[in-house]
Amino acid sequence: MKKLVLVSIFLALTVIILGAYTRLTDAGLGCPDWPGCYGHLTVPQSDAQLASAEAAFPTRPVDAHKAWNEMIHRYFAGTLGLFILAISILALRHRNTGQPLKLPVFLLLLVCFQAALGMWTVTLNLLPVVVMGHLLGGFAVLSCLFLLYLRITPGVLTTEVNPVPISLALLGLGILVVQIALGGWTSANYASMACTELPVCEGQWWSQLDFSGAFSVPDAHNYEFGAHDYQERMTMHIVHRVGALVTFAYLLWLAVRLISSRSAPAFQAAGKMLLVVLCVQVALGISNVMFSLPLPVAVAHNAVAACLLLVMVWVAFTLKRNQGVSHV
Repeated sequence: MKKLVLVSIFLALTVIILGAYTRLTDAGLGCPDWPGCYGHLTVPQSDAQLASAEAAFPTRPVDAHKAWNEMIHRYFAGTLGLFILAISILALRHRNTGQPLKLPVFLLLLVCFQAALGMWTVTLNLLPVVVMGHLLGGFAVLSCLFLLYLRITPGVLTTEVNPVPISLALLGLGILVVQIALGGWTSANYASMACTELPVCEGQWWSQLDFSGAFSVPDAHNYEFGAHDYQERMTMHIVHRVGALVTFAYLLWLAVRLISSRSAPAFQAAGKMLLVVLCVQVALGISNVMFSLPLPVAVAHNAVAACLLLVMVWVAFTLKRNQGVSHV
């Protein structure tokens, strides 16, 4: 099962990257129905298929490029679902051998809910709450798969005292999850370019903040390209930047604590990895603003956020595993 879980981790990361690419190329409604595309298992191509597609969805003419972006994402997501089903079946079959059972079953339920969120993303016309939930669901699936991999992989325990309490690592993990959610909310509402200057925003931004509007869902038939006004989008963007500063400061402190500790090499390695990934993520975020959200950089920003989350899961798990060791 270990190899199957490892492949599923890489597949889950691929799904996150493809989801970001789909969102950033405005292809979330590339196929206006679900689970197929204009009533077909693939993107309509023949004249007859195109004619029937446009008759069924007269307001959504077929854009082959966007439709393929969406369908490729769905194919990979569906494959991931099958892999997680296989992991759950294996866990049930080997439940008496000490293998984890609850986590694989939870993963199966989570990926089913994630599929429902994918459906609602389309049927509710990119409702921002659903889009953000779908993004967080993808990160949750990836994290749980990685946690499962760590649990079934024997670890090297140390007799050294933990360099930081597990509670501080969990706090850092929570801060990071909130920041990822803020990024998802900003992206789902097309607010990524609401501010084009550093360090905060252009103009008298402080006089235009609208927190209540920024974190509400306006009534709209279709949320493609956003339904909030500029002040609301600007507020989302600024809150995401403030969250980035808080996240960076806390995780930087945590990384330094791990690196500077005279504990086991595993903790120092985790701190160095955290520091490297954190700095790469900050550089990508700044590049998104400076270079007007180039597609490769924006996609990489999502991918590295996922990697940063995995590093934090690794740090917290390692501290938790070592916590039960008798220290001398």
